[in-house]
Amino acid sequence: MRKNYKPSAGLFDRIILAIRREQELRNTKKLALGFLVLLIVSFAAAPFSWALFVGQIQDSGMPQFVEVALSDLGTFFVSWQDFSLAIAESLPVMGIAIFIVNIILALFTLRLFLYKKRLLIGYLLRDV
Repeated sequence: MRKNYKPSAGLFDRIILAIRREQELRNTKKLALGFLVLLIVSFAAAPFSWALFVGQIQDSGMPQFVEVALSDLGTFFVSWQDFSLAIAESLPVMGIAIFIVNIILALFTLRLFLYKKRLLIGYLLRDV
């Protein structure tokens, strides 16, 4: 009663293609989730890095240098090199570095997350 059944041509290739698609989808989901977590962490750290940056600027005395320079422009233009050097020496380098790294990380992960999200949506819509 049993008939000899031969699988259709290309069945193996379609199965392998479906497996590869599923693996790509799984990897894309993991990568998108990783970027999302990194994005959330960088956005959560942004207020703290901003507070550190502002606090270090206020502690460095830079606002006083700028205030003196703007209040007496004649003196500032005579000794602008000394004022510039004083401001450069009092820059909060660590606060600036942490804040800039945090912002760059947030923008970079946002860009990659949106790109991977688009790929993920493309995979999901293609299967429907």
